[in-house]
Amino acid sequence: MIATSLFRIEPIPAAALRRIRAAGRDDIGNPLRLSVADGPGAPLRCCLREAQPGERLALIAWQPFENGGAYAEVGPVFIHAEECADYTEVHAYPAGYRHRNQVFRPYDASGDMVYEAIEVVEGAGAEAAIARIFARTDVAVIHSRNLLAGCWMFSIHRDTPAA
Repeated sequence: MIATSLFRIEPIPAAALRRIRAAGRDDIGNPLRLSVADGPGAPLRCCLREAQPGERLALIAWQPFENGGAYAEVGPVFIHAEECADYTEVHAYPAGYRHRNQVFRPYDASGDMVYEAIEVVEGAGAEAAIARIFARTDVAVIHSRNLLAGCWMFSIHRDTPAA
């Protein structure tokens, strides 16, 4: 992992995950779809790594934008069925996603997509792509999305160093 202070990675917030697990329903009202991983590969949006065989998973609907809007898509994501360790390397691109090609979708402060800045990114070049996209002053946040299915993986925010 390459650490940097240019960005901050945000998975599904732990408080939202606790609320969803406790309710047994996602924020859209769907009951959690529980399963057991039969092999490696399901990308987990709680701890930002791939599920391992035998782990209990839940499939939920997730909307990464809190304030709605035309680009506030709701999509399927995998999480651990039970509480897990939070993703703590927030200033590093997730090692568990490094081998994945992703689409980086940038959005401005009002939640509109900045189409000219969309990039298809190989994991090895993630930091360079983040730097290019955040070089634009109109980009407020980047969503990393699955290249084929379009599912949200995590959000990338500009880092705001402590004063």
